[in-house]
Amino acid sequence: MNKIIYADYDEEGVFVYQAFKPKIVAVAVELNKFGKGFGVDRISWIKPSLGWMLRRSKYATKHRMDAIARIKLSHKSWLEILQQSIPTHFDEERYSNENEWQSALKNSDVIHQWDPERSLKGERLDRQAIQIGLRGDVLKKYKDEYVIGVEDITELAKSIGYSAKKRQPFPSNIPTEKEYLINENLKLILGY
Repeated sequence: MNKIIYADYDEEGVFVYQAFKPKIVAVAVELNKFGKGFGVDRISWIKPSLGWMLRRSKYATKHRMDAIARIKLSHKSWLEILQQSIPTHFDEERYSNENEWQSALKNSDVIHQWDPERSLKGERLDRQAIQIGLRGDVLKKYKDEYVIGVEDITELAKSIGYSAKKRQPFPSNIPTEKEYLINENLKLILGY
C-alpha cells in the first residue's frame, strides 16, 4: 500500500486535525492557538487526513473526541516536525538494528505511524495515512508557536457522518486534500 501524505494546504500552510472535548476546541478557536485544557504531559496526535480523523472520532461523536479542530501550521513548522520524526515500528531501511531504532524512538519528541487511509464514508482506501505524535519540547512549541490558525469543524464532521449514514450527497464545503510533496530525504525519514 502506498505511503503518501495527502493534506489540505495552501501557500501559507498545511491543515491537520485533532479531536478533543468541545471546551478545548472552543478555547483554541478563541485564542487561535491551544490554551486551557490542552495537555502537554503526554503524546498528542495530529493527522492531515480528514477521512482518518472522521473515522477515529466516529464523526465527532466519540466520548472525549466530540469536537474536531482544523489546525493550520506553516509549511516551515510542518516540515520541521516531520524532519524530526521516528517511526513507531522498526524500519530496516533507516536503522541498522532494533536497538538503534528503540533508542531513537525513546529520545525523539516526534513519532509517526502509517495507518490505512479512509474515505469520508469510512471505507478503507488503497493507500496509507500518516499520523504524527508530538511530545516534550516539540509539543510545547506546537501549542505555543507552531499553530497559526484553528477552526472548529465539528458540525461539518457530524454533517459528513449523517450524509455517509443516509447515503446522501456530502456537504459542498469539504476541504480538498492532495498529495503533499516532500524531498527524498524526508521520504526516507517517513518510510515512503
